[in-house]
Amino acid sequence: MTRPQTGGGGDERQVRIAKLEQLREDGMLPYPDRYDRTHTLAEALALGESLGIEPGESAPEDSPVLRIAGRVVALRAMGRLSFGHLQDHTGRLQFALNQRVLGKGACKRFLKRVDLADHVGLEGRFLRTRRGEITLNVTGWRMLSKALRPLPAKWHGLHDQETRWRQRYLDLIVNPETRERFRVRGEVVRALRRYLEANDFVEVETPVLAPTASGALARPFVSHHNALDMEVYLRIAPETYLKRLIVGGYDRVFEMARCFRNEGMDPSHLQEFTMLEWYAAYWNYEDNMRFTEALVRHTIEQVCGSLQVQFAGEPVDFGGEWPRRSLRELILEDAGIDIDACPDAESLRAAIAERGIDLERPAEEIARLGRGNLIDRLYKVVSRRKIRGPLFLVGHPADLSPLARRSDDDPGRADRFQLVVCGWEIVNAYSELIDPLEQRRRLEEQAAARAAGDEEAMAAEEDYLVAMEHGMPPVSGFGMGIDRFCALLTGAENLRDVVFFPLMRPLAGPEGRAASAEATRPEPETASS
Repeated sequence: MTRPQTGGGGDERQVRIAKLEQLREDGMLPYPDRYDRTHTLAEALALGESLGIEPGESAPEDSPVLRIAGRVVALRAMGRLSFGHLQDHTGRLQFALNQRVLGKGACKRFLKRVDLADHVGLEGRFLRTRRGEITLNVTGWRMLSKALRPLPAKWHGLHDQETRWRQRYLDLIVNPETRERFRVRGEVVRALRRYLEANDFVEVETPVLAPTASGALARPFVSHHNALDMEVYLRIAPETYLKRLIVGGYDRVFEMARCFRNEGMDPSHLQEFTMLEWYAAYWNYEDNMRFTEALVRHTIEQVCGSLQVQFAGEPVDFGGEWPRRSLRELILEDAGIDIDACPDAESLRAAIAERGIDLERPAEEIARLGRGNLIDRLYKVVSRRKIRGPLFLVGHPADLSPLARRSDDDPGRADRFQLVVCGWEIVNAYSELIDPLEQRRRLEEQAAARAAGDEEAMAAEEDYLVAMEHGMPPVSGFGMGIDRFCALLTGAENLRDVVFFPLMRPLAGPEGRAASAEATRPEPETASS
């Protein structure tokens, strides 16, 4: 395993600590409490460009004096005239240290005390170099934060992927594409919120700690509540709480929810992730599908400027008509198995074995899967990876969707859809089951499977059932993986690239030495992911 970059060895750190003490001896605070900045670097650059300074000239004496701040990311000592660059959250700006302007002593002190990665405050007026670059001609400077470790050896590019995940702060400093990726993520979330609010959805918050593991088919994280002396679960999904709000009279609600599923990891699955979930009273899944298409198109156009994005080196077009395909059609086409001709798990397992299809799971695990989960696993192996999309997947088995309404035309299937793009499930949605007696029967079946050892079966939730018995209107719900959607729009092929601080296995040793290469080997996704 690659050891994280610590930004320099002990000798370098000691040199910087010595400079820290020298700053104090100079009477300069190395860590002041504030700095009166007048402009960000982008604002300063725009102002400099607006002054109309010719190459090789300085701004007139009556031009404003600026006070800017940022991290020193380049410094070139060149005798009486030295140049450097500051960087902040808005961009970079060149500065000049001229002994005739700043003073010989102040210039020398800067060059001796300041290192790359330090934060400094600079004041001065603009000039334009002979090469045409707007530059702050420094008349005064102040140390704002002395860095004790330098940036990575090649500050302009941190390329070790594991270090970028473990030390995201370095990644953000040195890789502009990382900053851009997270800017896009922020824009995506804002665009989704604005669209939902414009369509009368109300944003709410529901519990992260819950007495039961419900809302999805997944293995939960378990904890203990000391004050109440009870077992609690990190939420798998906010579903049943959001539907309680529909019972309570809300018409349309949504939540940007942190969710937790104690399952395997791979590039398209994280155990802690962000999900947008909503519920709309009086809609069915067809209404929801139309709204979903409009929302996704709107968001992509707002954030990307068009309906075409690049992912894994290929274009993905969200324009035109999005096809709808059933699970049965895809599996029949890709595996030659008609799931309707296999009424139970045993007959389906036999058909899979007859065709020699490897479901990529241990045999004992496959033997425990019910018909619905078996169909889901077969689809993921033979069909999902081939889908470029966008494609609406419909016709899911009802026994794979314990909270979804059965189709009136085919009770063996749920009124459900998924939006699949580039082999990733981006959206899962359906018409909700609102019959409290049928819901009780299904949850009791799930509870029995859980008691028999199925850790991914859903727990019975009595309070939710009681809420349903007070009357739930027709309603359709939706869940979107925000991390996946953002990865798709930014071309990131691993979800860890769109999460600031993904959970990583701890490294051994005082200097972050890895115990073995096994430490960050991804685990496989689980069948219910």
